[in-house]
Amino acid sequence: MEGEANGQKPLDFLTIEDLSPEGKTILVRADLNTPVDNEGKLIERMRLEEAAVTLRSLQKSKVVICSHQGRVGRSDYIPMDQHAKVLSEILGKNVQFIDDVHGPAARHKIASLKNGDILLLDNLRFSAEEAQEYEPEEAVKTQIVSKLYSYFDAFILDAFPTAHRSHPSIVGFPQLLPTAGGRLVVKELKAVARIQQIAKGPYTAVLGGSKVSDRLEAITALIENKKADKVLLTGLAGLVFLKATGKYKPSTGVDKEDQVVKKAQELLKTYPDVFIMPYDVAIEHSGDRKEVDPSSLQANQRAFDIGEKTIAEYEKIIRSSGTVFMSGPAGTFEKKDFGIGTEELLRAMATSYGTTIVSGGHLSTALKLFNIHNWIDHVSSAGGALILYLAGKQLPLINALTTSARLMREGRYQTISVHF
Repeated sequence: MEGEANGQKPLDFLTIEDLSPEGKTILVRADLNTPVDNEGKLIERMRLEEAAVTLRSLQKSKVVICSHQGRVGRSDYIPMDQHAKVLSEILGKNVQFIDDVHGPAARHKIASLKNGDILLLDNLRFSAEEAQEYEPEEAVKTQIVSKLYSYFDAFILDAFPTAHRSHPSIVGFPQLLPTAGGRLVVKELKAVARIQQIAKGPYTAVLGGSKVSDRLEAITALIENKKADKVLLTGLAGLVFLKATGKYKPSTGVDKEDQVVKKAQELLKTYPDVFIMPYDVAIEHSGDRKEVDPSSLQANQRAFDIGEKTIAEYEKIIRSSGTVFMSGPAGTFEKKDFGIGTEELLRAMATSYGTTIVSGGHLSTALKLFNIHNWIDHVSSAGGALILYLAGKQLPLINALTTSARLMREGRYQTISVHF
């Protein structure tokens, strides 16, 4: 069993070795959720490469992988067949794919696996249950869990980026199957424990990216737990806060904009000295980058990056910080001429004397693109989950692991017979 500190108390959970996985049928909950381009093609492989580390530890097992991809109604809400092909390339062996989650076809395929086989199920969120949050006792009653659990001997949770979600695939299976932390989960917990031992103030959080509602919840936790003395706003989060103060007229493009803007207004009122908003933004004008005051934009214009004035001020704060945490890019860095904010802020972190943490799949991609990946103290593909964990919040995935370790010690898992 593994014991690691999260800044509050030691953790107790099973590892892969505790499962003795050889010859067993193992379900792995990974997080293969990957950014896609306008044509729905995967544009990076980081989370797939991370998942491969755990999969290589199960070469003598029958392995089934489940993961979500995207959100309903968005362009990244796609099947998992591409993921199977990329995993096959990374592992150097065939990863089978089936366009089913828990139906008869999926169950029949699982039952036919041989040692060494790997099967990837289709997008978990094609099942409506996986878009909902459940208490563990209720999660076991969902179709995903009740239809699949009896086909497996054990379960591995390796979806750290989804650790803050109480979805059936996270909290349901550990109630019924011995559950271990995968290699990514163990790596993240060890890295965070080391970071927390050396981290010191002042604490600065650089907040960007597109999942603004999630980020607001997480950043509130950081502020409340005195892990964010200053919050430098970029990306869509910056636009939301500018809109909350009446300094940005166009639509931000975030889901439920009115609610998110209202939350930003509440945060600004509660913590008036914490948040710092962009002084200038970059727009596209006649095919070129143009930097303007955000209050000058008309309703039909759109900001794609922070401007040079903002970058310069943010760099000063970053370099004077004891610990800097950045989550989400500062702009649309994939778009020509609009990656300047993201690159410059990351380079300021890389050359600062403080402890540095970068989280989120897009930023991980940016670090590699700008070739400064090795200059950051800890790089994680997790976004909101890592922020909440750093703030000392209880995460459903961690709770599921510790619950399974307790059930295992108490001998409460019974031998499961497979019925076809």
